[in-house]
Amino acid sequence: MGQQAELFGVADEMPAQRFRARLAQLLVADGVGFGTRPVDRLDVDLEGIAGDRHRGFARPACSRVPWFPRRTPIRNSRQISIVAPDELVAIAARLGVAEVRAEWLGANMVLEGVGELTRLPPGTRLHAGGVTLVVEGENAPCRHAGQAVAAAVPDAPAGLDLAFVTAARGLRGLVGWVERAGELVSGTQVDVWVPAQRLWRR
Repeated sequence: MGQQAELFGVADEMPAQRFRARLAQLLVADGVGFGTRPVDRLDVDLEGIAGDRHRGFARPACSRVPWFPRRTPIRNSRQISIVAPDELVAIAARLGVAEVRAEWLGANMVLEGVGELTRLPPGTRLHAGGVTLVVEGENAPCRHAGQAVAAAVPDAPAGLDLAFVTAARGLRGLVGWVERAGELVSGTQVDVWVPAQRLWRR
């Protein structure tokens, strides 16, 4: 039975989980540039956040999807960017700077109380009030975010923009999309539903 279980992947299965977290901060990218600004509430619909520059059912292909020509219209699975306070602290420590703020990274949500937020698997659902968001996957760190951090850090050392890419690996947070529209309110409870996971091997 043990060999059979291993053959069919049962030994690699992680059961589904549900737990609660807190929506510590909300932010919107409604200005010029990469960053976001804090707000108390956000209206979201199936296109994303009202007024946010990442809003839309579609987005132009970029370097993150090199299998398409640049600017090819593709489904927008990056409507919302989510980070965690403990991971921001860890990035700052790796960089040797006092802090890294969510708004410097263009984040829309700071989710508190998850633990290893960036490792949440695709398909995880975040229920906050009447809103449901679906995790698409990890938001891989890029030089654009590094440049924003370098510009915000007083007396930033040379090369901080590139150092960020390495320092933020596995800690940069998640991107996701809206499954159910409504209003997000800062400080409210979030129910996190993590699907069952299996390690796929060929």
